[in-house]
This record gives sequence, structure tokens and C-alpha cells, in this order.
Amino acid sequence: MMKIIAAGVLGVVTVFGAAGAVPAQAKAPQTQDCRTYSGVKVCGKLQLTEKQKQCVQQAVQKGMTDRRAEVECSR
Repeated sequence: MMKIIAAGVLGVVTVFGAAGAVPAQAKAPQTQDCRTYSGVKVCGKLQLTEKQKQCVQQAVQKGMTDRRAEVECSR
């Protein structure tokens, strides 16, 4: 009889543990656009100044990707 009760309690703990993990995963932003270059992490669309936009254009002309140039020039 004691084993049945213990198994029932473990079953409840397992169910709550699994249910608790699901909302945490659901809250994680799945669609956010994040990237890291040279130790700088940015997420989303960057609002660049005119000077930063010129920096991006020059870097892209030299062969850097748009995404990396945005991060590098945003500092």
C-alpha cells in the first residue's frame, strides 16, 4: 500500500514538473532576430544614424555582409 501512494505522488510531481517546463519554453521569443559579431549582440531592426548607414554601405562594398556591417557600425 505504501508503494502505491509513493508512485501516485511521484506521478503528480512528474506531471507538474513537465507542465511547468512548457510555459517557460512558450515565453521564449522565437521570432526575434538576434545576431552577435565581435562580442556585440543586437536583436531586432537597428535604428542607424546617417553616419552609421554610410558605414554599413562602405563595409558592404568591401565585402562584409549587411547584417554584420549593421552590428559593427552600430557601436
